[in-house]
Amino acid sequence: MDQHRGQVPQHRLPDPKRSTEESQGHSKRWRPEIPAGARSCLPQRLSTRKHLYERDFPLYKQPLEVGHFSLDSCRRFFNDARKLRYYVEPERCPRFNLRDGYRDRYIQRDETIKERLDHMLQWILANRSKVQRAQGTPSPSCQLGVDFVTWRGHLTKVLTTPYENREGWLLAVTQLGGTLYISEVETEAARRERESRTERHAEMMYWGYKFEQYACADQPGGQPDPGGVVNTNEAFCTVVQTRLADHRLLFSGEVDCQDGSTLSSSAPGCYIELKTSAEICTPKQRSNFHRSLMKLGRKEMYLSLAFCFCVERYKLLKWWAQSFLPGVPRIVAGFRDSDGVVVAVETFHTSKISQLIKVSTTWPHRYCSGKNYLYYFCIYYLDVINCFMLLQYSLFQFCL
Repeated sequence: MDQHRGQVPQHRLPDPKRSTEESQGHSKRWRPEIPAGARSCLPQRLSTRKHLYERDFPLYKQPLEVGHFSLDSCRRFFNDARKLRYYVEPERCPRFNLRDGYRDRYIQRDETIKERLDHMLQWILANRSKVQRAQGTPSPSCQLGVDFVTWRGHLTKVLTTPYENREGWLLAVTQLGGTLYISEVETEAARRERESRTERHAEMMYWGYKFEQYACADQPGGQPDPGGVVNTNEAFCTVVQTRLADHRLLFSGEVDCQDGSTLSSSAPGCYIELKTSAEICTPKQRSNFHRSLMKLGRKEMYLSLAFCFCVERYKLLKWWAQSFLPGVPRIVAGFRDSDGVVVAVETFHTSKISQLIKVSTTWPHRYCSGKNYLYYFCIYYLDVINCFMLLQYSLFQFCL
């Protein structure tokens, strides 16, 4: 990862081979040893080599929802839950036609409009006192009492960086009142990909939204309306706060739906993430399926079945990261054929996905490398600010 300011030595990380006896006794405020000189100068690079981060993961506090907001069909902000939808469990083999409505009932959000942190900042302005009370910060102060404010998607990209081999990223960081605000900047590669999408690719992106329409109702106890318009401008977003070791995080992420059968459960534990993926179709995938069955046993067959459907090597790892960060406990995936017909629906429990990773020969066994990378990334940001107290804006880039 490259940082575009300063010419300084490479940031040094703790020795990953150090005895685990030191890390086993860490407290809730555990943080690894950082060389004395590491905070006196600006690190130019932060390595993404997975083996450097294969060590015990620091405390990640259970995320707590402190608020939510909605965006309507015109992307207008509302400080309420009017766009929250409710999950209606489909049949195991529902035969949903994900292509339905693509030509005549689809309103797509304008991707050329970059909203940055606008909606998150609108929520903060409307709920500043709520965040300050949670952090014990005096009300008149402009300080929020948190270290980082960002979107869940940006943290997901950082968390999965050690395993990423397709997409780079560019993040802009601004400091205000002791808080770092992190926003994404579109890379040239991402812009080229967006502008050169094929019609097939654009339609397949629609399939995910269509699956949500099949599985969600607008009201508790209601029924889905698959004949309605799919409008990707609309969204419901949760705002959560948590801690990664000593670092206080406040971030927001879009929520697909709430479990309609557990309305009494507190958020974010009642939320569900909806995904789509291609079905199993090759001999190699079938071989992996049978090998997984032998390792897991019949009681865990549902996990192996779900694994064999995930044909992209790190897709489930990204699914896990998206749900782990805000504390969403379940992922419901619709597996579709090449014609966009959902042939199976499976449920993943976020806390059990690690079992799936352990039996796979193609996935990283030490998936906590990504979590540790996120932790060191937070330290990296703070190092930058500590070294340049007048620095108000900076860019950080991950290149493949």
